[in-house]
Amino acid sequence: MTTITAINVSGLRAPAAVEPSPSTRWSVAQVDALFAMPFMDLLYRAQQVHRENFDPNMIQLSTLLSIKTGGCSEDCGYCPQSAHHEAGVQASKLMPLDEVLEAARAAKAEGATRFCMGAAWRSPKERDMESLTEMVREVRALGLETCMTLGMLDAEQASELKDAGLDYYNHNLDSAPEFYGSIISTRTYQDRLDTLVNVREAGVNVCCGGIVGMGESRIQRAGLIAQLANLEPYPESVPINNLVAVKGTPLEGAAPLDPFEFVRTIAVARVTMPRTQVRLSAGREQMDDALQALCFAAGANSIFYGDRLLTTCNPQTQRDRSLLARLGLRVQSEHPAQCESRSDE
Repeated sequence: MTTITAINVSGLRAPAAVEPSPSTRWSVAQVDALFAMPFMDLLYRAQQVHRENFDPNMIQLSTLLSIKTGGCSEDCGYCPQSAHHEAGVQASKLMPLDEVLEAARAAKAEGATRFCMGAAWRSPKERDMESLTEMVREVRALGLETCMTLGMLDAEQASELKDAGLDYYNHNLDSAPEFYGSIISTRTYQDRLDTLVNVREAGVNVCCGGIVGMGESRIQRAGLIAQLANLEPYPESVPINNLVAVKGTPLEGAAPLDPFEFVRTIAVARVTMPRTQVRLSAGREQMDDALQALCFAAGANSIFYGDRLLTTCNPQTQRDRSLLARLGLRVQSEHPAQCESRSDE
């Protein structure tokens, strides 16, 4: 049984060196040193790494559907779906299969290659597993990659989803371990790491990222990236979310993150995880076209595509198509080789 534990970032300061050491890959101090590079130098380095591993003008489109909304027992401070908060999100039951397939067909018609299904649960109950595995099988039969985010999974649940054909499982770390307790009390950091172990050992690709702009320091953002980069192997997909401060959540008054700091986060993720798909996720609705273009230059090569991300707004598909066309970016039409589980890392 593989065990992952959190690394400690307290009191670390960035040295001059920014290369990973052979034994630990990326220390928090080394990642923090990347953040501290002159902005143009960091973008140049990230673009070099990106071009060595991907077509620099190709973007992968994923669509995210909430298959069970609201009523979650967790108290994540950023989330309007928590039953602990008064954000106006009504709890719903698990969506019927025919409605999920209708949404999946529409996503494919719009150019998405991956269809992500999210349920607001602490973890799925056994009575739900048959419906969930059927969704995976039927969506995959449409020719789409499948992804789910259902909260914590035990080893048996992860194996059931794998047997149904699940390609990816999303389970974000959210933040560095030192900051984590400031935003969540109902689930430990180790709980999240344990779920990632169960997913990886079942043979499912890992989609794992975090949220920035929650009031964390730069060293804590570096701590999050170090945690992700030091997973063995690091995730095949890394969504970077810019906090959407939803009214009724504890973080509704959070100060917006400096846009250049967000771009730095994208660039550092690309440098430390060269072959992952770095995805612009929540928060794109608040980004102008120039900021998104900088993110693509920094190594982002995937976006969540569609009108909504679970319960928050996302840029309209036509706006996205227009932006990609203006930038000369092409939409990935096939599953890339990088999507396969890597055995070389």
